[in-house]
Amino acid sequence: MTVEAESKPRSLPRLKLRVWGDRLALFVVSIVAWQVLSETVIDPFWISSPTMVAERLWRITLNGDLFWHASATVWQAVLGLFLGLVVGFAIGLLLARYPRLAEAVDPYLMGLYSLPRIALAPLFILWFGIGLLSKVMMAFSFVVFIFLLNTVQGLREVDKDLVDLMRSMRASPAFIARWVQLPSMLPWLFAAARISVGLALIGSVLGELLGANRGLGWYVEHASGRLDTTGVFAGLTALMVIAVLMNQAVNLLERWLTPAK
Repeated sequence: MTVEAESKPRSLPRLKLRVWGDRLALFVVSIVAWQVLSETVIDPFWISSPTMVAERLWRITLNGDLFWHASATVWQAVLGLFLGLVVGFAIGLLLARYPRLAEAVDPYLMGLYSLPRIALAPLFILWFGIGLLSKVMMAFSFVVFIFLLNTVQGLREVDKDLVDLMRSMRASPAFIARWVQLPSMLPWLFAAARISVGLALIGSVLGELLGANRGLGWYVEHASGRLDTTGVFAGLTALMVIAVLMNQAVNLLERWLTPAK
């Protein structure tokens, strides 16, 4: 084994440690700057402060409010994300299988994708009520096109020569799909999932803003109505933490399903 080959694996932990150190330093600098601004330049009424937000998060964690609201938002986002994956993947397979159909529906798909979701929210409430289903469908509407477009593009990027080789060896369509097409599509699907995590949370929160009695979106709106800036920032901070954790979960799943070669 060469010196370069030995040094490469050893440098990976050091590189990861440096990345996490940079992230921690950026976090600390941001929090300190926020605290200094709230104490010297800007009235805390407008931007609150890290200490006040931390105190509020601690209090609502102890009394169970944080879990009560966060669980609703996450559950709605996860359901919408899963539904968007299933439907988007299925339609993407269909369009990839029939290019003529894909060409025909392309302008209509782009038109639907371009619709502002906030304009659809009243319709979703009218069709699905103000319960769980309307929030799930709102999250679904944000992510389904991401999965659909990435599925189509992922199938187009599959090595056609490899597919032809498998067919010449009399491989079944199921075998080709399992061992050739799906592995080639996984990076596209995980890219769609990373984008869709944040969008699903946005859809869930948007549904709560328009009609709900729980959830982090409802908590932020309720705090805003009482001019409770600290409550608003506490809800937004919780949403940011949840988004980071969900993205990390997607990254771990990707590393498990697509191990490094």
